[in-house]
Amino acid sequence: MARIAGVNIPTNKRVVIALQYIHGIGAKNAESIVKRVNIPLERRVNELTDAEVMQIRETIDREYQVEGDLRREVSMNVKRLMDLGCYRGLRHRRSLPVRGQRTHTNARTRKGPAKPIAGKRK
Repeated sequence: MARIAGVNIPTNKRVVIALQYIHGIGAKNAESIVKRVNIPLERRVNELTDAEVMQIRETIDREYQVEGDLRREVSMNVKRLMDLGCYRGLRHRRSLPVRGQRTHTNARTRKGPAKPIAGKRK
């Protein structure tokens, strides 16, 4: 099992798919990494040599912000919005949708399970 950027990537998948298990690397970035290292797109992780794994690791370390650093930056951005007290920060603070979605009927994922209104009995 190859370990890249602190993540054990699956060995029986294609390299392009396996790299997407790393937080911060999507389909486009994974494909560009594989092309930069000159690995065929159909190659699987268990067929990689140690040198190729090292090249992938070095490319990711040099050119991409992934895993812990990326998570830290995103959480700091959210915290900054909350400290500023701007609209997006208030929505984060109240655990409501941030990007303008309606909340009258939807947004159950963000708001949690529906709570019955106390005192509304017949």
